[in-house]
Amino acid sequence: MRTPTVSTQKLQVLCILTVFVAASFAGCLSNTVSFPKCEDKDNCLTIAFEAKEEYKNTEENPQEFADRLSDLIGMDVEIYPVTGAAGMIEALRFGHADIGFLDGGAAWLSWQTAGLQVMAAEQKADGRAYYNAIAWVHKDSDMAQADMDDDPDTDPYALMAGKTSCHTSALGSSGMLLPMGFMITNEYIEVVGDPDEIDSLTDTVRNHFSEDSSIPNSGTKYHKYQGSLRCLAEHEGGTANDYISFAKDPTVPDYCGEDPQDWCFEGGFASTSDFHGINYTGIENGEGFGRAPSHPVMYNPEYLSAEQVTLLTDAFALMSKQVTDGGSQSDLDILDAVFNTPGFTIIGTEDHLGTYGTHIENVPGIQAYFAEKYD
Repeated sequence: MRTPTVSTQKLQVLCILTVFVAASFAGCLSNTVSFPKCEDKDNCLTIAFEAKEEYKNTEENPQEFADRLSDLIGMDVEIYPVTGAAGMIEALRFGHADIGFLDGGAAWLSWQTAGLQVMAAEQKADGRAYYNAIAWVHKDSDMAQADMDDDPDTDPYALMAGKTSCHTSALGSSGMLLPMGFMITNEYIEVVGDPDEIDSLTDTVRNHFSEDSSIPNSGTKYHKYQGSLRCLAEHEGGTANDYISFAKDPTVPDYCGEDPQDWCFEGGFASTSDFHGINYTGIENGEGFGRAPSHPVMYNPEYLSAEQVTLLTDAFALMSKQVTDGGSQSDLDILDAVFNTPGFTIIGTEDHLGTYGTHIENVPGIQAYFAEKYD
């Protein structure tokens, strides 16, 4: 497994994280939710978990998961409450917890700055541990035709310049960071403004695509995956062929499939077949703009041995088995209630986060943005 190099910029980010250690741990200690402590500290696994007050009276209580994991690994399991991603990262970094659960962005940052590693990742509803970032366009657009053309001289990404782009939000993974990072890295797009400032991303989008591109705020009509696709479907400021929806690969079947939204087939779209998802054929694994990783289970190899990692991944795999494969419905119910996932995929750091980091590392100001967000 590759050990990530730490650049000067990353060391600066690490320093920023260190500054916030006191605040992070203060949040841990002030949490009013209490959990049982290990009776035998020499035979104890500690899980950092972003606990909530309402866990006292709900099936979401992570203690249900801890108790079941204890049965499977033959150790006491203790919950270490944290109040945010920064507290989670620092608990793992300094050995106060053995494992923790982070979102994709925080996990990538913790890998790059603190050397934390992935042992497993939550599955999406379709069983994958990721979504692919996709550019949805009308099938009759020059972009779609270029994508379907075998002519190596036709490039759908070059044809996106000047089109009206529809994003999920200003900083969404599939709807902004991955496609923009990919296109910047591959020199389709030139960064406008200070490359170390996240605000330059908006200027870069409007300069390359259109001044009318949709970069929606929370709660507005074109926000999130559904909003990005709706922006394309309605194409209020032009024709369908001049619009792009940056979203995830299941977006069209999710919102315009068997039970379509009212807006799906207005304007230039008459059926789901009119939506074309562009994949970059130059990438061997066909990931398009890259993968948006699910929430992984993180650990610090300085404190957790390879044998302990194997013990835990075996337990995660057993709990994730479907009933038809000899699994337990009660295990699946716990995973659904506590993590809202059908199971965990056993996967390593590079496989889960490597593509994500490769595609977003050239987004202007991304390091500083993640540092601020997770501190």
